[in-house]
Amino acid sequence: MENDSVPRSRCRAFPKMPTFPDLDSSLEGEINIGDHQQRNGDTHMTSNGKFEVEHVISKKLQLKRKAEYLKSDLMRQFDSQVNDFMDSLIEESASLEPAPVPAVFSPRMSDKERSKLRHIRPPHGQGKLFVSRRSLLDELFEVNHIRTIYHMFIALLILFILSTLVVDFIDEGRLVLDFDLLVYAFGQFPLVVCTWIFMFLSVLMVPYTLFHLWSQTQSGSFSHPWLYSLLFGSVFLLYQALGLGFLPTYIAVTNSLPPASSFIVILEQVRLMMKTHSFVRENVPRVQSWAKDRTSPSPVVPQMSQYLYFLFAPTLIYRDQYPRNPMIRWSYVATKLLQVLGSLFYAYYVFVRLCIPQFHSISLQLFDLRTMVLCVFNSILPGVLVLFLGFFAFLHCWLNAFAEMLRFADRMFYKDWWNSTSFANYYRTWNVVVHDWLFYYVYRDFLWISQKRFRPAAMLFVFTVSAVVHEYILAICFGFFYPVLFCLFMCFGMMFNFILHDQRKGPIWNIIMWTSLFLGHGVIICLYSQEWYAQRYCPLKESSFFELLKPRSWSCQRSLMSNSDRL
Repeated sequence: MENDSVPRSRCRAFPKMPTFPDLDSSLEGEINIGDHQQRNGDTHMTSNGKFEVEHVISKKLQLKRKAEYLKSDLMRQFDSQVNDFMDSLIEESASLEPAPVPAVFSPRMSDKERSKLRHIRPPHGQGKLFVSRRSLLDELFEVNHIRTIYHMFIALLILFILSTLVVDFIDEGRLVLDFDLLVYAFGQFPLVVCTWIFMFLSVLMVPYTLFHLWSQTQSGSFSHPWLYSLLFGSVFLLYQALGLGFLPTYIAVTNSLPPASSFIVILEQVRLMMKTHSFVRENVPRVQSWAKDRTSPSPVVPQMSQYLYFLFAPTLIYRDQYPRNPMIRWSYVATKLLQVLGSLFYAYYVFVRLCIPQFHSISLQLFDLRTMVLCVFNSILPGVLVLFLGFFAFLHCWLNAFAEMLRFADRMFYKDWWNSTSFANYYRTWNVVVHDWLFYYVYRDFLWISQKRFRPAAMLFVFTVSAVVHEYILAICFGFFYPVLFCLFMCFGMMFNFILHDQRKGPIWNIIMWTSLFLGHGVIICLYSQEWYAQRYCPLKESSFFELLKPRSWSCQRSLMSNSDRL
């Protein structure tokens, strides 16, 4: 009976197509009226037949419009039903027992290797299942209508470049091509490279070595294995806190790295910490299960090459094997890297043309309620452009470039977050890579520890972890503590997560979500830019702990205004 259930689920009938009684009745009425007019044609005839010809043409046009409307409505309904059917079919096929990886994606495996791989795979419902699939934008860009939107953004970039060149030529009498903002933002780059090399080599050697040594203590030849677990676990946590946590932060702060350079160091720090946690979290239960059952002579320990591949792979969930593509398309890699470079220059012109002139003048004014409201609404456009550029450059181009070079076949780094009608769905689809890590290692582990009794507390804990990490990144990279993003996450993010939940459907909720995103990014750009200029124009009068935590933009403009009044 189990084998028969699979074909039935795949070959189930399509849902019945909807009918349109109003249109049917109207069309039947038109036909009856036409028959009646044909029988009584003499009443509509004139001497030259002009009235009858115009009447027939008018009726034909009406019937044509109704038929076109009926056709478009039927196609929309049919497309929706087919999409639902295919989505359910994909979900059912993914829930079946995973088949061996096809030879088109990876080399053919022996029966022994296949049984070993099946043994170490997570059972259904216990972990993320990687499958071969393309990124959504790659599929959408094959549609001419969607590709035209991409062309519009390129045209806007060209206009930004032209406006900057023309204004610089008028002001300076020459073309200015020094890109001073980019040079400043990526300053001290050799130190950034050296810091990254240290972090990567330490992550490559320390966690793997500790895990390998710990797995040998669980073989039964050592007494008190729990003591070794405590010892190696403490050393690993100490490495995470000091070697990978404190040292890169200390380098970024003491050397006053510029924003972009700090972002590289801190984001890589967070990424490597999440990867090492995933490696340990996925492999420790396997060794513990082996120590309990002893199904093989030695525990299944990943090879160094598998761990090295995972460190570069565009995922934060460790697996010994991933679906692989048969070849590398180097033209695709070059295109994605060029798009990353283009997005970087795009962001440069957004800041040069839309942000710096505005905030440089606002920073010299009294920052009252009116100024703040104007600042927020003037910051919506650059905030939205930065949102789109960050998404396109990193989540699409950068991750796809590395996935292509590594032949990593699962390209679902994001979903259709722009169609979200709830913030709960937006959080799940905006950044799938980070969401998977938070879901499996924070949310589900919290439920496992609490025995599934505190689901709201688990969700609150996920929001707290995400908000703290985001605020930590911004605080180190900008050089000041201003918890705007933390408050937006914990207050409005949590509130919208429950108000705009998954049961909210319809276009109006998508409009509300986009309006909230626009306003949120306007607030972020406005307040952080204000604080950035205040940190440079208004030095500390006294270096107390309270003065370090207090936002300087709250009093900087007032002191400048009061000094100007005295003069």
